[in-house]
Amino acid sequence: MNTKQLIEELLQQKNIAIAGISRNPNGAVGNAVYKKFKDAGYSVFAVNPKADTIDCEKCYHDLKSIPIKPDAVFLSTHPNKSLDVVRQCAELGINKVWFHRSFGIGSYNEEAENYCRDNGIAAIVYACPMMFVPPVDFGHKCIRFFMKLGGKI
Repeated sequence: MNTKQLIEELLQQKNIAIAGISRNPNGAVGNAVYKKFKDAGYSVFAVNPKADTIDCEKCYHDLKSIPIKPDAVFLSTHPNKSLDVVRQCAELGINKVWFHRSFGIGSYNEEAENYCRDNGIAAIVYACPMMFVPPVDFGHKCIRFFMKLGGKI
């Protein structure tokens, strides 16, 4: 399955966990993606091991503590934490993940991607939901356009 198909399939899910929500939300990718999914009508779950609430929203310390099994997980974690998150996904039977990665490394970790492949987890390793979840702002439309030109999506 190519990246575009993986994105379309993940966006059909309704319960999305956002791993890597920041306690300092100004400019944090995970927080913006959390809001984007929530505003689009998804059930979203914030995950940060060091917070109980962020911006008055309930925050879970790990994927296991979420009261229902998420359909997919978006990773906005530091890359050295991504493997831990995908291992939790495998334990819980979550088979769709999206590593934040538009420019630079983002949350991507090669070992985590390999773990996904070896454990039947469909992994999106480029792009960002902000480029696909409507309404898409002009800046993210431009980024999506250039990523398509570059063959990333």
